[in-house]
Parts: sequence; structure tokens; C-alpha cells
Amino acid sequence: MFVVCGEALMDVYVLGTTPTGLHLDARIGGSPFNVAVGLARLGRRSALLTGLSRDAAGERLTQALATEGVDTRLVLRSDAPSTLSVVSVDAAGVPHYAFYGHGAADREIDEASLPALPPEVRVLQFGSYALVVEPVGSALRALAARERGRCLVAYDPNVRLNVEPDLARWRTTVEAMAALSHIVKVSDEDLGLLYPETAPAEVARRWLSLGARLVVLTRGARGSEAWAPGAHAAEAAVTVEVVDAVGAGDTFQAALLTWLDEQQALNLAGLEALDARRLSALLRFAARAAAITCSRRGADMPRRDELPAG
Repeated sequence: MFVVCGEALMDVYVLGTTPTGLHLDARIGGSPFNVAVGLARLGRRSALLTGLSRDAAGERLTQALATEGVDTRLVLRSDAPSTLSVVSVDAAGVPHYAFYGHGAADREIDEASLPALPPEVRVLQFGSYALVVEPVGSALRALAARERGRCLVAYDPNVRLNVEPDLARWRTTVEAMAALSHIVKVSDEDLGLLYPETAPAEVARRWLSLGARLVVLTRGARGSEAWAPGAHAAEAAVTVEVVDAVGAGDTFQAALLTWLDEQQALNLAGLEALDARRLSALLRFAARAAAITCSRRGADMPRRDELPAG
């Protein structure tokens, strides 16, 4: 089983005004939420470890997880509110973001309230702002440290400065998680924010020296790149008519883990044995999955039968 650890929230789009207020469109989301759903759609047993409110948004998120077949036994319900990310566009067409998460259910988890993991858990996936806000950040980092000897740990920083604007805090968290993780996937946008004067290959080599066994860099339309202890590969992006890129990175992560699982490489020995040929195959598979998501509106991630055999 895969357990994805992190936030679940509502993206709220301001579509316009009404005679008495605003016309809002609230959509389920959150990077870890998307990864858990993406894994389930690709035929993996997945669970989400998060906090969800008992409010209307939390009920909708819970319903969506059940519909997608994501295990909810590790979801902690509370009366704290749901996190809202509000997106509006001004008269010049410039988007503005407001984030409402202080005291919300997805960040109220502490180490004492962490649920016990089922014995069948093999992979823990961490990511996004849940690692840098408290108390949930400390709890999840402690979980990674405690379980990395038993489970494979994967991590995607997914930097969100509208939640935590302090880049130093992000760097500290990313370096700590890179040392705890066996797999790190990061976007070129995130690396540009975190290490603007350092070449990606240098960052990848440092993370490998800290203990990671696979580092993957996504570059959007410019393709992707991967480093393992004894190999390196780069692949072009899949050509597709892009509708939007919402959920593309989350899809890539779910597909990356799925390919490794299907290839019996989702273990230390398997990761260390990856050569350039297999790294290229992994990148192609994940890129195809992400391209499907980009071809559709929103985080509508592919199912396994939409992709070729690994």
C-alpha cells in the first residue's frame, strides 16, 4: 500500500459578482490529495494521511476519496475548518491568490495524533506545504524519520510561497526531507526558487550523497531528467495540446511510483540497479501520464488503461 501524507483543500475560483455577493466555484484539490487519487486511478492501493474537516468542504473531499477508491482509514476528522485557496482575476487579467489555512484541519495533526500505519504499507509519499507548517510539518517529518527503515520514502517539495513565503524555511525542510527520502522529485521552478545559483545536476548529486537513491527533475514542456547512483537520463516532453497544467506534476509523481512498482524496482536494491535505459523508460511513462492530464481541464488524471505497458 502507498500512503500519501499531506494536505487536502478546496481551490475556490472567483468567477464574478452577483447582485448580493460573489459567484464562486470550489474544486477539490491539494497536491497530496491529487497524488493519492492518481495512484488509485493507476491501479495502486493508496491511502491519504491528512486532516479533514467535518464542514461541507471536508465532507466533499471525503466523498471524493471514497469515490476514487482511496483508503480513508488514516484521515483524521475534526471540527477545524477546511483550507481554502481563493483565486481571483483583476480587471487587467492578473490572477491574485489568497490562502486561508491557519487553524485548518489539514495542519492540526501533531505527532501524538498520528494514526498507526497498517502493516501492509510499503511506500510513504510526502509533499507540499504540509511539511513546512505546524504542527503537522514536525509530525510528518518525524514519521518519515521513524519509518524510512521499513518503508520507501518519496518526496516532492511542491513549494508554495503563498502559504509560507520564507524560502529559508523551505530550504531547511527540503534538505531535511532529501536526507530522509529514497526518491525525490522536484520541478525546475522549485529548484529555481530554492537554489537559483546552483545547477540542477549539482543539487541532484548532493541529494544522492545525503541518501536519496533516485532524483527526478521535471521541466514542463522541456522534458524531464533523472539521476540514480550509477546512471543519468533525460527525456523530451510528450507533445500534447495543453488545456491546462493543473495536476500535471502530481500525475507525474503518481506515474513515477507506479512504473517503479510495476517494474519491481520500488525498493532499495531496485532503485540502485536503475540504469540509463530504465531511467529513460520511467521518464517516458510518467511524461505520457502527465501529458494526458494536461490535455484535460483540471486535475483529471489518467487511469491505467489509458497508458501503455511500462
